Amino acid sequence: MKRLGISVAAILGVAVIGLTGLISMSRLLDHDALRDAVETQIRTVTGLDFVADGRIDVSVFPGSYVSFHDVRIKGSDADAPALSVEALTANLRLLPLLMQRFQIADVMLLHPHIRVKRAADGRSNWTPFMETIARNMKPGADSPLSFSEIRIQNGELSYEDGDGRISENLRGIDLSLAWPSISRSFAATGQFDWRGERVDGSISLGDFLAALSGERSGLKIKVASPRLKFAFDGTVANPVSLIMEGTLSADSASLREALRWIGQPPPGSGGFDRFALKARASVIGSSVALTNVNIEIDGNVAEGVMTYANNGRQTLQATLAAGTLDFTPYVKTIRLLASGARDWNRQLFDLHALSATDLDMRLSAAKVIVGSTRLGKTALGANLRNGSLALSIGEAQIYDGVAKGSFAISHAEEAADVKAQFQLIDVDLQACVSDLFGTGRLSGRGNLNVSLEARGSSPYGLAQSLDGTAVLTGHDGAISGFNVEQLLKRLERRPLSGGGSFRNGKTPFDKLNAALNFHDGVAVATDVRIEGPAARLTLTGTASVPSRDYDLKGTASLTSAGADNFELPFVVQGPWDDPLVFPDPESLIRRSKASAPLLDAVRDRRARDAVRSVIERLTNHKAGSGADLPDGAGGSGTSHPN
Repeated sequence: MKRLGISVAAILGVAVIGLTGLISMSRLLDHDALRDAVETQIRTVTGLDFVADGRIDVSVFPGSYVSFHDVRIKGSDADAPALSVEALTANLRLLPLLMQRFQIADVMLLHPHIRVKRAADGRSNWTPFMETIARNMKPGADSPLSFSEIRIQNGELSYEDGDGRISENLRGIDLSLAWPSISRSFAATGQFDWRGERVDGSISLGDFLAALSGERSGLKIKVASPRLKFAFDGTVANPVSLIMEGTLSADSASLREALRWIGQPPPGSGGFDRFALKARASVIGSSVALTNVNIEIDGNVAEGVMTYANNGRQTLQATLAAGTLDFTPYVKTIRLLASGARDWNRQLFDLHALSATDLDMRLSAAKVIVGSTRLGKTALGANLRNGSLALSIGEAQIYDGVAKGSFAISHAEEAADVKAQFQLIDVDLQACVSDLFGTGRLSGRGNLNVSLEARGSSPYGLAQSLDGTAVLTGHDGAISGFNVEQLLKRLERRPLSGGGSFRNGKTPFDKLNAALNFHDGVAVATDVRIEGPAARLTLTGTASVPSRDYDLKGTASLTSAGADNFELPFVVQGPWDDPLVFPDPESLIRRSKASAPLLDAVRDRRARDAVRSVIERLTNHKAGSGADLPDGAGGSGTSHPN
């Protein structure tokens, strides 16, 4: 116990003597020399002019520090300081201080304002600082850089490039920089506010001296915010321009919101939500090349390569392959027809997204979904340049057939110029016509060749200006809604029979040929022929695209053995999805043995029209009366004498 007491007393004695020495030294220490030594070390390390306009606080005990207020550190720009700090505090190492040596342990910057201005040649007002650090960086005992940490509290950084096109501000910066005084590594971790979001970030360099000298160094970056997460693990060098190689990963709950946050206008108005990317990245200057890409957008997963460049205009190139691609989220907001109506949508197009970025993309997929349309194996190309979008389909399996073609849209003032050329080969006509024209009355197999162009500021405007041609050929199918053979046989026996329902049955055909010429939104039927095993139909007339209705005249005739070449003119009028089809009344009247002499007997035109009107009312065949072509009932309804 006696020895223990002596030891404790000795320790206390040393502590008291040391404490007394510190108190005495704090009174005897030359504060001006201490202040000058700290200023000199900062100038030596940074190579920048150090100016303190406010008071200077010096303390040795209980804390050893020198605190400068209203500090300015000037860079190459004499007009604005590269760094202005409300208070710069340099904490001192205690043991060297006891030996009258002044070494900085760490530096704390309170409310600093960091200004970075980059010139067109890549140099900035901080370039002299970086060059001086690179010269003075000598890890070890002889290094003039004694402090190992810089802490920034509630700082602000403003960045501006030479031509003023890019200007950014970071606020609320709280960072800790592991400054390399002994090792060669560098690390910074902390938080900052950018564009209304709090961002957590970290960066580390394996060889800070090599990085400052433009040589290769290991680099790790992590950035996390509510909008976007980003990470890079690789190497960096800057011999002439920035070069980075490594693994890149990024993900976001909403790519659309992330693009808005970083200042990029998102394309269109639908989709671009859940996003994830992982790739091998190679960065040279403002160009980024991605290989081994695995990208996911809105549930679509693809692999391939991508490149991005920003040389005054953003350019994205990609070649990707996927199992299934669902384009429904991107086209669901495009409404050609007004909601709940048959009329075309008159809402104006928003084409500004076409001018934001240049795009060159190649996509291949085993399955493609566009709304209710399903495509099989598909090869698709998309090119967007200077506001003009061109889509090309090398080959796509669709409607149990094959599709090839191209689609182009360009922004001309406030209108859209649209051109479409495509071929559908050996497709299911029922699915094809239902998707393209909104009617499912046609079945069979066939080919469709289309070449159309239009210009307008809305879907309705495009419909009004539609020009071009369309040729449809089909075989081994049917037209649903009426049975021409039974109709003709019925009217052959009783031309003036009327009544009944005429909206059932089918008209089978062996061959179908339809050629249409479009001009200013009106389709002119130049050659429409339908040939079946028992009947033949020919059609002429027009179909209005803006009003979506028919105005056609045709002739139906029997082709079966034993038929007496009975021909019936008929009319097709009304909307595309529910047209009225009715026979020509005068031809039926003239075929009737009872009523034809009446018309011949009445020579006066007004009297003849009056007689015909009475007969039409009796036979219920007047145009617009609601009577359509009869079905196969063959006599349902009221019979009239011939």
